Amino acid sequence: MCDDHTADDNDRGTTRRDFGIGMGAASLIALLPSPAGAVTVAGKAVTIKTPDGICDAYFVAPATGRHPAVLIWPDIMGLRPAFEQMARRLAESGYAVLVVNQFYRSVKAPFLKPGESFDQPAVRDRIMPWRTPLTAEAVTSDGKTFVAWLDTQKQVDTRRGIAVTGYCMGGPMMMRTAAARPDRVKAGASFHGAALVGDAPDSPDKLVSRLKGGYLIAIAANDDARSPDDKTKLRAAFAAAKIPAEIEVYEGANHGWCPPDSRAYNQPQAERAWARQLALFKKQL
Repeated sequence: MCDDHTADDNDRGTTRRDFGIGMGAASLIALLPSPAGAVTVAGKAVTIKTPDGICDAYFVAPATGRHPAVLIWPDIMGLRPAFEQMARRLAESGYAVLVVNQFYRSVKAPFLKPGESFDQPAVRDRIMPWRTPLTAEAVTSDGKTFVAWLDTQKQVDTRRGIAVTGYCMGGPMMMRTAAARPDRVKAGASFHGAALVGDAPDSPDKLVSRLKGGYLIAIAANDDARSPDDKTKLRAAFAAAKIPAEIEVYEGANHGWCPPDSRAYNQPQAERAWARQLALFKKQL
């Protein structure tokens, strides 16, 4: 869960040296390796009209040709240079990638100042109210809008399926998008996803029967320690729906381990999760 408990967990597990690495992680963004045989890509800031306003986003794709599309829902720190670089890296592997500002109803991205992190109470207090408008209905509507927008782009091959990924709070957003457009979404990945399992009838785990394609659920070790039954319930839901899913706890990787500007960034495990994502896309798209 991307909440105060997880932030406290990460703080207790962070040494002074780790803290320095984490706060300087923005410098690591440029060091993310390009894939072997990386293609030339072109990216730009875009705006997307939704029923609730104008969403600011970043779109990047190979400079030539038409390619499968990927929609990225960022973590709770939103659309920022780290996610633009992650999108660019994915595009270099041959995908047309859209990463969105999920908080567009409240604020434009990027909204973090240098050195700010969700681990800081003042930053949490600023961000948390922006989550209020992000109801299940709003997220579902946004997801359908973003998928439809991707299908209008000349760089997108609409004959092939779309993938959706989500980080932290983006995990449930991935699930809701995939459930709303199973005709187009054929692959989904959640990285340290928050609140994937719940009691509500529309909890993400209750939507699995609506999904198509294949899925990757990469779980943080400290999230698993807090909610150890979640992985079992998710495995049962996917098995019952006969939807292939790779559901795994990434040992030694705390919540937020994937984005390179996160205080919890774990490069070996982030690279492993990235490789599993690419393998999923290759198979399903």
